[in-house]
Amino acid sequence: MDEQKKIEHQIELATRAAALVQDEPTGHRFRSFAEELKRKLRRMMRRGQVRDRAYELWEQAGRPADRELEFWLEAERQLEQEWEQRKGADVPTKR
Repeated sequence: MDEQKKIEHQIELATRAAALVQDEPTGHRFRSFAEELKRKLRRMMRRGQVRDRAYELWEQAGRPADRELEFWLEAERQLEQEWEQRKGADVPTKR
């Protein structure tokens, strides 16, 4: 089982356990654990997106040597900008 599937399974189990337990502090700990795992999963997915974008940028630039960090940082900047734009688009406007 790959790491992403493993974390998704753990999130599912923690969420289910939180719904089943009667003890509120224990339920809270399960919900907190599930949220922590969701954050970890998002970070993993973003890292993969940055890696893919950096590779695209590197290829577009003709595959120059010794500029990995430059392409990684540019990929992070571009994706962060896209994520922020998407977040802004998801926020409903007041009428």
